[in-house]
Amino acid sequence: MNSGNIALETAFEIVMTIFPFILAVMVFGCLIRAIKGPRIADRIVAINMMGTMTMVIIAILAVKMDEGYLVDICIIYAMISFLAVTLLTKVYMGVYAERKKKEEEHDGTTVD
Repeated sequence: MNSGNIALETAFEIVMTIFPFILAVMVFGCLIRAIKGPRIADRIVAINMMGTMTMVIIAILAVKMDEGYLVDICIIYAMISFLAVTLLTKVYMGVYAERKKKEEEHDGTTVD
């Protein structure tokens, strides 16, 4: 950041050093939410947020360490995270549909 403003550069370094630790604590909080639930939708959203915060941590590290390959890793991680959440949602919707179908059959109603 060679702009000449020492205070701004110092503040930037402090933020870039502390923010990944704050995000790591938030990822741990999302992990707890993903484990405890109470609903499946809460768990899926928590997993999605964990992936997003991990991408932000990787992006911050890419800027802080001035390593371009970390941006590529971040993009690949974004694609994998998106596919994982999409797959989890698809599986959940299939389980929900099967459960609803069985309940309707048990109640004696027919599904059209």
